[in-house]
Amino acid sequence: MLRRFVFLLFTVLTVVSAQKALPAGVDPQSLSRLPLITRDKLDAEGQRIFDSVNGLNNGKDKDGKAQNTPRLGPPSNSLYALASSEPYDRLNVLLRKTVAGPQYFEICTLIAAREFDQQYEWTGHEVAARRAGVDQGVIDAIKFNRDIAGLPEKERVLIQYGRDLLRKHKIDLAEFNQVVELFGKQGMVELTMTVGDYAMTALLLNAVDQQLPADRVALLPQKLPEK
Repeated sequence: MLRRFVFLLFTVLTVVSAQKALPAGVDPQSLSRLPLITRDKLDAEGQRIFDSVNGLNNGKDKDGKAQNTPRLGPPSNSLYALASSEPYDRLNVLLRKTVAGPQYFEICTLIAAREFDQQYEWTGHEVAARRAGVDQGVIDAIKFNRDIAGLPEKERVLIQYGRDLLRKHKIDLAEFNQVVELFGKQGMVELTMTVGDYAMTALLLNAVDQQLPADRVALLPQKLPEK
């Protein structure tokens, strides 16, 4: 019995240790290669941008609690380019209100995260996609790089469109017209910009090697050949 207990304890400690291990160069607070920029280190304009990007009011959250550290991920890393950080965040906020609807917004985020193998981005948005009502079969088709022939028309067309943008870097007229027919001209532009926005974010997160917090389970497997 004692030997079994010791073995189990050793196993648990090994798992915990592995979870805490970070790649070389990754800061333990930011979980990226860039240390956190705290609000108190910024001038007045920097603090205004910090608050805007992090959803704060004069340095306080919605509960009135002072916040000196940024949200991890895109906000914390983009603060290193302060002037760009605010419009970068604002664009994302606007695209979330696309006329195409939240399901198709989330599908676009997943397409970009999958194509750039971005674990942090994918893990957050798979959960968001389910919450927005995206069918798990659609999520899995993107996640596992599956053939999309059996999916509903709008999902199928959008996934192919996103894949073609990021893989072929061009769209033929017939495909363009099909996307416009299904989502409208405004929807087409907004969904295209969403793919681009999340491709840009994926590149940033890959560059800084952004890691997931220890309490979050990684949901994106290694990319497989299409099947």
